Amino acid sequence: MPRTRGRAPDGEGRADALSREIIVGAAVTLLDELGERGLTFRLLAKELNTGPGALYWHVTNKDELVALAADQVLGHAFAADQRLVADAGAGLRALAIAVFDALDRHPWAASHVTAPATLENALRLFDRIGTLVARTGLPAERHFAVTTAISYYITGVSAEIIAPGLTVGATTSRDAFLARTAQRWEELDPADYPFLTRTTKDLRDHDDRDQFTTGLDLLLGGLDAIADQRPPA
Repeated sequence: MPRTRGRAPDGEGRADALSREIIVGAAVTLLDELGERGLTFRLLAKELNTGPGALYWHVTNKDELVALAADQVLGHAFAADQRLVADAGAGLRALAIAVFDALDRHPWAASHVTAPATLENALRLFDRIGTLVARTGLPAERHFAVTTAISYYITGVSAEIIAPGLTVGATTSRDAFLARTAQRWEELDPADYPFLTRTTKDLRDHDDRDQFTTGLDLLLGGLDAIADQRPPA
């Protein structure tokens, strides 16, 4: 949690000029360059021309820092356009894709954006989803459940798609990994695995973003089907 008493300790460079926002922004840059394993408080302090002790005044530990950095990435995903579009379904789709694209640009963040929401931008995201859901004509008693389902899809599926690529990328390319997995599928017995053995080309060639939007459209299509868009006169 942020420290609120007095000012940051003296004697460690420009510690008193720091803020949590500055620290987290610098952490995002280092995480993009070096990944989560490469981020250390010592390196971050060097980048900010201060000492590690000054960082601990604003951030408790590395886990909190990475969580805050992921939340900042999430905030940037939907901060550019604050408008609620006329069509709630289109607004939900645009919002979900913006979040996916942001996490895809910062893959280390994907697994740290969790639901239920607790940090500032995660809370704002959940609230915006709920505001759009409330405009669909869905009965009020269904708003929370549907909002939660959409929120879990956006954050959870993004992490499921993006985060494994980060692990794979440390040892081999995505294409090589998919080709190797497809070859393994091809070697399966079609009698036992009829679907897998006939979809190996799709596995090799699929686009992650298209995979995400395909599921998203199914989810939002179901929302349209159950929402009462036109209440009886």
